[in-house]
Amino acid sequence: MAQPANTFDTNDAVGIREDLINNIYNVDPDVTPLLSAMPKVRASATKHEWQTDVLDTPTADNATIEGDDTVAEAITPTERLDNQAQIFKKSFTITGTMEAVDRAGREKEHTYQAMLKSKAIKTDMESSIFANQAKVVRGSSTAGRMAGIPAWLTSNTSNGGGAADEPTGDGSDARTDGTQRAFTDTLLDAILKSVWDNSGLEPDCVYMGSFNKQAASGFTNSRNLDVQASTKKLTTTIDVYDYDFGVVRFEPNRHIRARDALVVRSDMWAWAELRSLREEELAKTGDSMKYHMIAEATIECRNEKASGGVFDLTTS
Repeated sequence: MAQPANTFDTNDAVGIREDLINNIYNVDPDVTPLLSAMPKVRASATKHEWQTDVLDTPTADNATIEGDDTVAEAITPTERLDNQAQIFKKSFTITGTMEAVDRAGREKEHTYQAMLKSKAIKTDMESSIFANQAKVVRGSSTAGRMAGIPAWLTSNTSNGGGAADEPTGDGSDARTDGTQRAFTDTLLDAILKSVWDNSGLEPDCVYMGSFNKQAASGFTNSRNLDVQASTKKLTTTIDVYDYDFGVVRFEPNRHIRARDALVVRSDMWAWAELRSLREEELAKTGDSMKYHMIAEATIECRNEKASGGVFDLTTS
């Protein structure tokens, strides 16, 4: 079939109004679970420092002769650790004309862009927290970098390459990637046991990427199988993992390395801010407005013995 001759349709018309709804849809992930869970503290220098300490090794042989003289025992000094503050920055420039025109989906272009850049910086922060990177001292031509969590963990870890792949544990070097292997409940249980043995605390969360979250949902540990009474349906998707010494949450994270599963005690890490996230307007040099969103911060590893990691996991 064809149109009758001289039919006037929308292809010929002039003046049809555009159909543009007054919304903007953005589905890019902007959730930062670990950054949100960490305590926030104040940093006062680009080199942020703290101390850790240990108790004497417990002994069942602490028995003293009545009336015996007291002899001074050796004191182990605290360990002084540090991390480098990292500057996070996003910029945007908007012309005067862009702010003057009628826009769909946002009232002010400046406000909308500031919101986007703020979310983007927070995801950069989360990615840096999980990064297998060593701290870098800043210089006139070198950007300072903080050491990510993998560079701190040594006490409770499992990897595919052995002891030679472990970092020093003070943030000065990164882990060496080893041979990848499948994520199993046996590997995870060994790390959870190690954390319990080496610290007086229990971890609260296990962070992993999407592939290994699906692998974890298939763990056959009978303590985590859920049978719904009404339907007798067996549910094997695990969000809370019950192990011999407590429970931990399974938290999928888009910003962690896909080959890592980190067992974290959140309050044993802190986000130390030298400059909290803020917007600053830059010098005007023409018919445009220049801005940047900027923050300066680092992570504080309060005691790595309360956390751990299963590394070198398969990702497909």
